[in-house]
Amino acid sequence: MEKIARDIVHTMQHDYAGGQDKKGWDFPQALIQGADQRTREEFVHSVRDYLLDFNDHHIQFIDTSIHKEAKKDPGFRVRRYQDHLIVTDILGDTSLEKGMSIYSLGGYSVPQLIKIHQRLLQESHAERENWLPVLLRYSSGEIIDKEGAQKSFTYQLVERPIAQPSYTLKPVSEETLLLTFSDFSNPDAIMTLVLEHQEQLTQAENWIIDVRNNRGGNDSSFYPLLPFLMPEEGVELRGPEDRMLYHCTEANAERALRDLSRDLEQVEDPDARLFLETYQEQWSMLRGKGFVEFNFDAFLPDTFIKGTEYPKSVVVLTDVECASSGESFVELCKKSSKVTVIGRSTLGVNDYTNLVSQEWDEGYVLHYPSSKLARVDDGLGMTGKGIEPHVYIPWTPEHAEVDVDLNNALKRLENQLK
Repeated sequence: MEKIARDIVHTMQHDYAGGQDKKGWDFPQALIQGADQRTREEFVHSVRDYLLDFNDHHIQFIDTSIHKEAKKDPGFRVRRYQDHLIVTDILGDTSLEKGMSIYSLGGYSVPQLIKIHQRLLQESHAERENWLPVLLRYSSGEIIDKEGAQKSFTYQLVERPIAQPSYTLKPVSEETLLLTFSDFSNPDAIMTLVLEHQEQLTQAENWIIDVRNNRGGNDSSFYPLLPFLMPEEGVELRGPEDRMLYHCTEANAERALRDLSRDLEQVEDPDARLFLETYQEQWSMLRGKGFVEFNFDAFLPDTFIKGTEYPKSVVVLTDVECASSGESFVELCKKSSKVTVIGRSTLGVNDYTNLVSQEWDEGYVLHYPSSKLARVDDGLGMTGKGIEPHVYIPWTPEHAEVDVDLNNALKRLENQLK
């Protein structure tokens, strides 16, 4: 385990795309010293604690041998509003209900929990905090139910439900279609959705696209949507601020090429395959060159995209759980004059992207970014900020009961038609 710990430190300091920018941020000795005396569970915990030093939500460390155990879940989700945690989702068998208000866990008030777990929360704004790692550390608390009564409650960790990909389209009014994308991981499925609903998509006056919980994936998955989202006169999608630098160390190239070979075995869509093959070619040609730009002219010879007449107006719904490729999608949408982004800022993980994986025979896997946006060097990164919406809607407990964002979008589109 000490050898693996040293491997991880070397990777984070030399191969991770943010390693140079964050030099001196990490404290590896706490991870390395005594590593061989730890149980697997203790070792995983110490590695994850070490990785928090880099303040990058894209970095993950997984023990595949206890992966199920690592995926334990409290069975519910919360979001902080002032000094309370509001129950927003129920995922398992629990006595809790959406809209209930937790005011303590394990005997600690919410303000005390913020101080204790500030490192885990990694955010300074209530709307952006991720309380799941904190919920995993407790089994009881105190809550105000929907009738206003205060009472104690307990919960047991359950197996985390496997997130199922979902790409849906449905009418929400005579003029408006709602498209929801849980991720951008399956280009074939998204292309199929577009082809099967071509007539509806090209005739609808308005679209609402919900990417509030989009977990990311591959940018090529949303390319079929872009012409619909741009104005007829067209938009240049790639500006100088979008330059991306790939950290082409030998280790990164080897890992990226292995992962790309696996991806190509599963993808059929010809455009998505061309993108992956071009990506593969760049890694092969530039391996060992350090930070360099990739040339995607073979796949995107022209990044000026002309749009379609319909839809006339598009609203994109965003929130802090929108990450990675979901954020790339939102950022491109903001270039279009017929798109309005509403909600809350995205997670803000795209300063450092394009994950590669380091794997060990012992069953450990480290996922980390291999590229960075050049604008980070100019102090224009998105970490801690995300992509900001055009129209900010503060999160309140009402969101747990009613889809405030969707209602706002429908009202906005209705007013435009009037």
